[in-house]
Amino acid sequence: MSPPAGSAQASQVTSANGGGDELRMPDGALVAKRDAPVGGQAVLEGVMMRGVSVWAVAVRTPEGQIEIESEKLVPWARRHRIWRLPVLRGVVALGESMKIGFKALAISANAQMEEDEEGEKEEIGGWVWGLTIVFSLLLSVGLFFVVPVGLTSLIKDQLGSPFLFWLIEGLLRTGIFIGYIAAISRMPDLRRVFEYHGAEHKTISCYEAEDELVPSRAKLYSRLHPRCGTSFLLIVMVLAIFVFAPIGLPAWYWLVLSRILGIPLIAGLSYEVIKWAGKNRRKRWVRAVMWPGLMLQNLTTREPDEEQLAVAIASLNAVLARENPEEAAKQQHIEIVA
Repeated sequence: MSPPAGSAQASQVTSANGGGDELRMPDGALVAKRDAPVGGQAVLEGVMMRGVSVWAVAVRTPEGQIEIESEKLVPWARRHRIWRLPVLRGVVALGESMKIGFKALAISANAQMEEDEEGEKEEIGGWVWGLTIVFSLLLSVGLFFVVPVGLTSLIKDQLGSPFLFWLIEGLLRTGIFIGYIAAISRMPDLRRVFEYHGAEHKTISCYEAEDELVPSRAKLYSRLHPRCGTSFLLIVMVLAIFVFAPIGLPAWYWLVLSRILGIPLIAGLSYEVIKWAGKNRRKRWVRAVMWPGLMLQNLTTREPDEEQLAVAIASLNAVLARENPEEAAKQQHIEIVA
C-alpha cells in the first residue's frame, strides 16, 4: 500500500514502533506493533480514556475550551481473584467499561448544555441517563439476539435441521448488525462522534508506539485499531453462531431465553479473542482474520482534525499524569478492554 501523507515524518516512527518494517493497517497508515493497557471511547465533542486505575474525559466546550475531568477507580478484577480468570475477566471488563462510558457520555453531554438566565448551566438529570441506559441495553439485546432467533423460528419447521437453523440465525444476526452500523454511519449528527472515535484510535496507537503525544505525530497513525469495540461486536456476532449451535431446536421460548442468558459467555469469549489479536497484531494471518472488523471501523471512524486530536491527547495525558498504565497492569494483573 502507498504510504499516507507525511510519509517523511512517518519514517521516523519506525524505531519507536519496535524497529524493522513498519506495521500498517489496511488504510495504509501506521499502527503500533505492541499492545498497551489503555482504552477509550468517543463521546460528544470529546474522548474518554482509561488506564488501569484512572479514567479521564476531555471535552471541547461550545466556547472552544478543553475541559478535563479525571477519576480514580478500583477495577472490579482487583476485588477478587476469580474476576481475573479467562472469559470471566472479559465479562467484568465489559461491564466496567460500560459503566465508565455512560458516565463519561453524561459529562460530555452536560458540557454542551447552554447556560440559563441566571448564568448556570443546565444538566441532564440522572433519571434521564438511567432510562437511556435501560433503553440502550434492551435495544441491543432485542435487535441483535431476540429478533434474529424470533424470525428464524418462524421457518423452523421448514428448515428441519438444527445446523440450518443456527446458521441462518447467525447470518441474520450478523447482517442486522452490519446493516445497523451502515445505517448510523450515514447520520450527519454522528459524524463528529466518529471523528473523535478516529482521534481516540490514533492517540492510543501513538502512545503504544512510544511516539510523542502531539497532534502532528498522532495524525500519522491509523484511525483503525485492532482492539476497537466495533471489531469486538463483530466477533460477538460470529462467535454467537458457534456458542448457540449445541443447543439444538428446543421450543421458541427456550431459544429466546438461551440467547439472552448466553450473552455474558459470548462477550467473555470475544474479549479473549480481541485481546489476543491485539497482542499478536504483527502476524499476517491474525491481521487477515481481523480484516472484516477493521473494514467495519471505516464506517464508525472518520479522519479527525488536529483540534480533535488535541482533545484525545489531553484526555490520555490526564490519565498518564496520575499513573503509568503498563506498570499498574503488571502490579495488579489487570487487562483493559479497548
